[in-house]
Amino acid sequence: MRYFIEFSYRGTGYAGWQKQNNALGIQEVLEEALAKVLRMPVELTGSSRTDAGVHAEQQFAHFDLPEAVKDADLLVYKLNALIPKDIAVTRLIPVGDEVHSRFAATHRKYEYRITFRKNPFLTDLATPMRRNLDVLRMNEAAALLLVHTDFESFSKIHTNVNNFRCTITESRWVESGDMLVFHVKANRFLRGMVRALVGTMLEVGRGKMSTAEFEQVIISRNRKNAGAQAPAEGLFLVEVGYPDSLLG
Repeated sequence: MRYFIEFSYRGTGYAGWQKQNNALGIQEVLEEALAKVLRMPVELTGSSRTDAGVHAEQQFAHFDLPEAVKDADLLVYKLNALIPKDIAVTRLIPVGDEVHSRFAATHRKYEYRITFRKNPFLTDLATPMRRNLDVLRMNEAAALLLVHTDFESFSKIHTNVNNFRCTITESRWVESGDMLVFHVKANRFLRGMVRALVGTMLEVGRGKMSTAEFEQVIISRNRKNAGAQAPAEGLFLVEVGYPDSLLG
């Protein structure tokens, strides 16, 4: 019997989603809690991978059990009582045995959050910056992402992927009060892609790169031409999409 588990987390204290030998990942925390509640080993397969310090408002993973869970709501309650306060399980969803949390996803959406004012309630949840950015130019650069599909220039090197093609369907900067947020949605993302995109668009916003030069970075397919990665603290995975018939 296969289940999807939906959850969220504040990634500040973790080395990312994936279980690691020398650091604590979200996957390890959830697997240990599930093993205690279910009294059997559980292996999770995540829908998306997030790096150290990155947050998730919505994340999914799947796991298999030899038989059905009798009370899913009770299981969720027990899990939330066990896991730390910076991780929360939302629900458990039975799915077909062939449904894969990563491959069945239709899209992912991220937000990168910048604050122009020091705010103790946003510590580690938004990247503080000076209000010296040309947001109009940054949106011109963001719009170029909608017409390109190869984003090798913004991928971490030595990444084991078959190709660097992504279809981006939303890409825009929205300024509101003291916050500036980049919204980006695609069928898939490469490792480090959103933070590299943000870091490079910030160069456009600071006048260090023109929009034409930004497009040449995309075309070059060379990570050395792109800007530095933006800090992890401002990045949120906010949505993982699936067909309506899958999650009910």
